[in-house]
Amino acid sequence: MVDISHERAAFSQLALKSQQIIEDVQSRADNRMIPINLVGVNDIKYPIRVIDREATTQHTVANLSMSVDLPHDVKGTHMSRFIEILNTHDDELSIHTLPDILATIREKLGASTARIEADFPFFLKRTAPVSGAKSMMGYHCSISGESGPVKEEYVLTVRVPVTSLCPCSKEISDYGAHNQHGFLTITGRSQASSTGLQRLYVEDFIDVAEQSASSPVYPLLKRPDERYVTMQAYANPVFVEDMIREVATKLKQDDRLAWFSVHAENQESIHNHNEFAQIEWARA
Repeated sequence: MVDISHERAAFSQLALKSQQIIEDVQSRADNRMIPINLVGVNDIKYPIRVIDREATTQHTVANLSMSVDLPHDVKGTHMSRFIEILNTHDDELSIHTLPDILATIREKLGASTARIEADFPFFLKRTAPVSGAKSMMGYHCSISGESGPVKEEYVLTVRVPVTSLCPCSKEISDYGAHNQHGFLTITGRSQASSTGLQRLYVEDFIDVAEQSASSPVYPLLKRPDERYVTMQAYANPVFVEDMIREVATKLKQDDRLAWFSVHAENQESIHNHNEFAQIEWARA
């Protein structure tokens, strides 16, 4: 019979050591006297639930970044705590829930400032304008928040594909006009109220963008639909400047917004360059 008593003894010693207090190296003092603005974890793929405008839950996958500031006299932060906090707040990720998540990060990591960013695809079932054909369309979205002693900021960003038809081309051509695929990217900061942050919805930004372009973009079109959107665009010619001004006009009327930024870009069809415009506005 093989004597394994010495192996059992070794495992016992190992178990005893694991129960002993392990030094927290990251909490050691640092004598270089240089504070760090942001330190944390990023490129975290994580399933989240997003509340849409109809108060239903959409399951999607986000790419997250979570960070804090670090005082000049502390060696490092506790990276694992970011993931622990994320695990306890995965019921909903939105502008509305960011303050609670950031407050937890600041408390658990002993930080004065915390920041979180999440990029995710958001899907809507779109209906073709004539045939009624339905298909899912994805939109690139992000939410971000920063909480600290001098700054509280929570924003939603939505990138919406659109079609624009050139007014100049329509005016100078005997027939037809060139159009282009474009993107309207809307970023809005939520306005605070007596009941907390105003809730912003992805669909609201999509509606504003599509109403400001020559035509929406659809994931599935039959021939009657193609005829419809082609003529719709021809009847609503807009420059990139027109689109962005229309978006800004509509957003200024939204009392939920304290600040917004709009970026419009056309992927030109007859020029060897793209065109863009940008507007930033803050409520007085």
